[in-house]
Amino acid sequence: MTKKSPFRYFRTSPEIIRLAVMMYVRFPLSLKNVEDLLHERGIDVSYESVRFWWQRFGPQFASDIRKRRALSMRDHSNWKWHLDEMFVKINGDRH
Repeated sequence: MTKKSPFRYFRTSPEIIRLAVMMYVRFPLSLKNVEDLLHERGIDVSYESVRFWWQRFGPQFASDIRKRRALSMRDHSNWKWHLDEMFVKINGDRH
């Protein structure tokens, strides 16, 4: 059975919804500021749409980010520092 998209009832593309929600969450912007920034990019949405998307998809996006962070931390649990040789010239002398 295929997983249904949570964006299936929206006419706006998932990329625009994700961009609007992430702009609102990531930066200290008001809903009106997000509306203005999207309008400058040629995307015409109201701040009420951004608020609705944030309420509906915000928790889902947050859980996706948490999962990705957990996976990346798991992948890099055995990382080590590697120091390559480096030469610097100071007053013409090589160190």
